[in-house]
Amino acid sequence: MTDAWEMEEGPIAGDDLIAEIVNLYPEAADFLQSIGMHCVGCAAAHGETLFEACRVHGLSGAKVLRELNRILTE
Repeated sequence: MTDAWEMEEGPIAGDDLIAEIVNLYPEAADFLQSIGMHCVGCAAAHGETLFEACRVHGLSGAKVLRELNRILTE
């Protein structure tokens, strides 16, 4: 079964690694840090997907993904 976060449209997907997101879209780092995801600069960012990081931080993956894609496509 596909989760809702996997179906969001935009340049980022829930299974993208945090490090890849920040590398491709540096402006994403500011948003992620503003919601408490300071993992953008740590070693975990290279092996942790956006959805996994959201779960660890108690955040909704769907909401974070939707907001990131909104920011990046405006």
